[in-house]
Amino acid sequence: MINLDERYHSYLSGDKKFRIDDAEECVKGYGFECDGSSIIGYYVLTENYKLSYNLKEQFQFMEPLG
Repeated sequence: MINLDERYHSYLSGDKKFRIDDAEECVKGYGFECDGSSIIGYYVLTENYKLSYNLKEQFQFMEPLG
């Protein structure tokens, strides 16, 4: 299983940022996604986007927030 805390916790302090379309985005949270019976991937929330990944850590899609 992917250890999300190990991978993304340092982003929560604001020192590290994601770069999306040449803009820096602070990470606000992250978690696992499930289909009702099993974990199918995980997500990372930034100030303006939700980025979804599969369990092979491959980017799937990005959706704007708000």
